[in-house]
Amino acid sequence: MSDFNYIQIFSGSSIIVNRIKIELESVGISPIIKDEGESQRLAGYGSLSQGIQEIVVREDELEKAQIVLEQIQNELDLSTD
Repeated sequence: MSDFNYIQIFSGSSIIVNRIKIELESVGISPIIKDEGESQRLAGYGSLSQGIQEIVVREDELEKAQIVLEQIQNELDLSTD
């Protein structure tokens, strides 16, 4: 079994998280999506973080993932002007 350290690179709406996930996968990165709100709901608890998800990637893929994330953030910033 391999030991990898994971680092959170983004937290936000499921729509943006989905977009980032698709772009990361297109460059060979397999991100993990964490949804604490959904986990709490499935366990029968209420949640204050509905719709907020986190993306984590392996530490050895961090640099490549940050480049992808920066490109998406720049694109989204341009589209709101």
